[in-house]
Amino acid sequence: MKIFKTRRELQSFALAEKRAGRTIGFVPTMGYLHAGHMSLIDIAREKADTVIVSVFVNPTQFGPEEDFDRYPRDFERDMALCKEHGADAVFAPETGEMYDADATTWVEEKKLSGPLCGASRPCFFRGVTTVVAKLFNLAQPDFAVFGWKDAQQLLVIRRMVRDLDFPVTVIGAPLVRDTDGLALSSRNRYLSSDERARALTIHKSLLGVRKRIEEAGNIGALETALAEARSAVSASGGRIDYVTALDLDTLEAPTPQSEGLLVAAAVFYGTTRLIDNEVIQFKK
Repeated sequence: MKIFKTRRELQSFALAEKRAGRTIGFVPTMGYLHAGHMSLIDIAREKADTVIVSVFVNPTQFGPEEDFDRYPRDFERDMALCKEHGADAVFAPETGEMYDADATTWVEEKKLSGPLCGASRPCFFRGVTTVVAKLFNLAQPDFAVFGWKDAQQLLVIRRMVRDLDFPVTVIGAPLVRDTDGLALSSRNRYLSSDERARALTIHKSLLGVRKRIEEAGNIGALETALAEARSAVSASGGRIDYVTALDLDTLEAPTPQSEGLLVAAAVFYGTTRLIDNEVIQFKK
């Protein structure tokens, strides 16, 4: 497994792979890898001849009061996991290598990035789309794998790829949960045992919304179900950023014509912000 530290090394490698006729699967991560990340690498391994993983804690998607400096990092463990799951190359640049000091160019998606996490983290998606666009230009992937755990991010990246004509197929991988039902996240390590136990309410509440909507077969019971979910999360000690449901295609308020719903939550337990979601598809 090759480890690249500079942009040009990665791009030269990727272009050589393309010239040799090999397809490239790409998995962008911020490191501190867990089973969810491994599932993305496994999918890329199935799809492509060459698998590239990036490990980069991207500063441009963190707000000034967020956890960039303390975001968990474990480079050696990450490299071992990447090798174990068949990655051919890892791109692990330093911050100063990834962005030129006088860089002034940003990539922004202006609609799907607006609600949910975009409303409370206004710089987040601009940082995500910019770094992913750069990584796509460097890694030259045919396939890129993103998890449905970060559903809004997946939808934003798909829109960016469509709008800017990146020759990349974006694959959405299923959300992976721990044995207790908590969505896997590198930030879960911040939780105390008590906070983690109470945080299980997020998933249980979203499942409650799913059950009510699927039983009804429409969105008639949605507001009541969401109110119940918010009440349960608050009762567990969670500080709600959002618990809501949006049209899966537009990320606007759902209508009777919506073909799918993204039922999503962002909740703080202590100082740790956790996100989770359930996707509901209606039969038409």
